[in-house]
Amino acid sequence: MRKLIPSLIAVLLCGPLTPAGAEDLLQIYDLAVVNDPSLRKAEQTLFAEREVKPQARALLLPNLSASGSVTQNWVSAKTRGLATRTDDYASSGLSAVVNQSVYNHGNWMTLKQSDDLIAQAEAQYKDTEIELMVRTTDAYFNVLRAADAVTVQQSFVAANERQLEQSKQRFEVGLVAITDVNESQAAYDRSRASLITAKTELDNAWEALRVIVGPLDVPLARLGDKLPLAPPQPNDIDAWSETALRRNYGIIAASAAAEAAKKGIAIQRSGFYPTLGLQAGYDLSRSDQQVGVIDSDGGYVGLTLNVPIFQGGAVASRTRQAGYQFRAAQDQLDATRRNVDKQVKDAFRGVLSSIEDVKARQAAIVSARSALESTQAGLEVGTRTQVDVLNAQRNLFQAEFDYLNARYTYILNGVKLHQATSTLTRDVLAKGNAWLDPADTVPPPAY
Repeated sequence: MRKLIPSLIAVLLCGPLTPAGAEDLLQIYDLAVVNDPSLRKAEQTLFAEREVKPQARALLLPNLSASGSVTQNWVSAKTRGLATRTDDYASSGLSAVVNQSVYNHGNWMTLKQSDDLIAQAEAQYKDTEIELMVRTTDAYFNVLRAADAVTVQQSFVAANERQLEQSKQRFEVGLVAITDVNESQAAYDRSRASLITAKTELDNAWEALRVIVGPLDVPLARLGDKLPLAPPQPNDIDAWSETALRRNYGIIAASAAAEAAKKGIAIQRSGFYPTLGLQAGYDLSRSDQQVGVIDSDGGYVGLTLNVPIFQGGAVASRTRQAGYQFRAAQDQLDATRRNVDKQVKDAFRGVLSSIEDVKARQAAIVSARSALESTQAGLEVGTRTQVDVLNAQRNLFQAEFDYLNARYTYILNGVKLHQATSTLTRDVLAKGNAWLDPADTVPPPAY
């Protein structure tokens, strides 16, 4: 069990025993990899995008087609001065044709463009994998954060209940006025309402985690007492920014999209260029007709040159459209770089500030505890009121929660820093996972 301050220990020790078989962050992430719909969607999108290359290659390969026909004919012919001739016969034909593109600039550029489209899809998939790590970590610690809020509110309710009982006892012997009892009752009622809200938020946090990993009815390991606080290595914000601009998968995907859009201009401009194709075929014809040509066989080979002259301005319009799309892709790349640079610097500064925040919150707990003890002593000698004690208790409990919350913020800032540089891996999560305590758990909600 974590070492919380004395005001929380009583509540925790009176709680139910934690169930066995707790899941830690890595186990939850492994479940997310298998069950998260967003990752599966990104995977299928990647598989689909990889098919653009064989489709583009097919435009440059031979195209073979065959066709056949069978026809039953009835003929009745009458010649002037002669008898009527009738004929009833069947005819059949078979044709095979091979088409081969010899020169088509648009098809070649489409093949080159396919590499950029695949590179974009692969970068987007890797970015989705990293995003899943962040979403899972955030959802996991949101459950722990909400559970801490419930624990703090439970302690607050217990403390207010004791304070209410003491106020009633003092009122009965004439040591305090009824006003103190009413104030204690109001504080107790407010704390109970806050506890109900905290429990609802805890249930909501569990549901948010289940959206990612699917059904989950096992407890989660809490964060342990020992949390090493260390600045990023290297402790240089510019070095992290340069790494992010070079390695971030979002930037890589946007860059590949811009290259694909640039080749799109060449593809559309190819509508102005001539095309050259080779065609070879063989025709076979058979007939039961009694008069005239009955059977024939023939083959041919030829080149087809198509020179576009005027197409109503459609090619020029599509070329301009592709140019606009290319400039839009460049602007998107620039926006992505700026956002990533902001993300990595915010996360870097967040890690440093959260380290100081955790230390400050620890000191705040000590100060709040001392203030509560002094206020309680003042109440005994009549220099402080019941309201002062309630406020001091509230400040102590808030300081406790702020300290616990600051530790989660420190971890999440580190995760987001690695996300911005696309260096977030399962091994990085394992370092944070080592700070969890499997002996102290958050049980799933009971429905």
